[in-house]
Amino acid sequence: MSAMPQYIQGWEKIWHYALRVFVGLVLFYLVFPILVIIPLSFNASPFFTFTKEMLAFDPDGYSLEWYYDFFNDLNWQAAVKNSAIITVSATLLATFLGTLAALGLAKSYLPYRRVLMALLISPMIVPLIISAAAMYFFYTNIRLQGTYLGVILAHTALATPFVVITVTATLSGFDHSLIRAAASLGANSTTIFFRIIVPIILPGVIAGALFAFITSFDEVVVIYFVGSYQQHTIPWQMFSGIRERISPTILAVATMLIIVSMLLLCTLECIRRRNERMRRGQL
Repeated sequence: MSAMPQYIQGWEKIWHYALRVFVGLVLFYLVFPILVIIPLSFNASPFFTFTKEMLAFDPDGYSLEWYYDFFNDLNWQAAVKNSAIITVSATLLATFLGTLAALGLAKSYLPYRRVLMALLISPMIVPLIISAAAMYFFYTNIRLQGTYLGVILAHTALATPFVVITVTATLSGFDHSLIRAAASLGANSTTIFFRIIVPIILPGVIAGALFAFITSFDEVVVIYFVGSYQQHTIPWQMFSGIRERISPTILAVATMLIIVSMLLLCTLECIRRRNERMRRGQL
């Protein structure tokens, strides 16, 4: 948070501090319900509430039982395996397809660019339940419903728009004179692509891949339509656990997911700052 400028006086000072208090309250409202999950995951009792022992900071009120349950439960381990297979595969496909689409949309001579862009990002706009129902009927007809390939393709369709948007945003500030300079020096198309274009758009590609990863990893609606129990992922297992057998193991899993999400957000922020430094260097 930046320091208050010295020329601010009177009501401007009040507004300066009031704005920061308001922003702090908004952050508290958004973050506090998520952070409550973390201490509850160490509850020694099989309840989703703070016990007297926890409120009194009694060591007997805390336990790692639910974390042990997660690592020893075969259903949870199968969900982790399925999530890894589906998410990594969908992320790689979405990153590849989204990057190619963004490179194509960056061409100024491409006709109907706005229409194509709207079609590519339509999975972000259409309600998820509609997309899930449409995918169910489509994949059933081609016999991909209930298969790993069907789930991966469905997640790829949902994640690709995020890659398209991030890579397109990176290409918006791309200096095309670099390509002309490299071509004038005798570089072929392959050399130009891998030695000039790829290093410049790499931050956008990585950011898009992270968004695609998060989108695929957190998705639960489409997999209920397209997948089967053999492809049940971590969100599927959590949702099923809430409906069938409420267990604090869900809170332990949620805590680990929060940590992973925070690491991904930190990675995105590092990439964003690196991208800004590269832009300043070009200017």
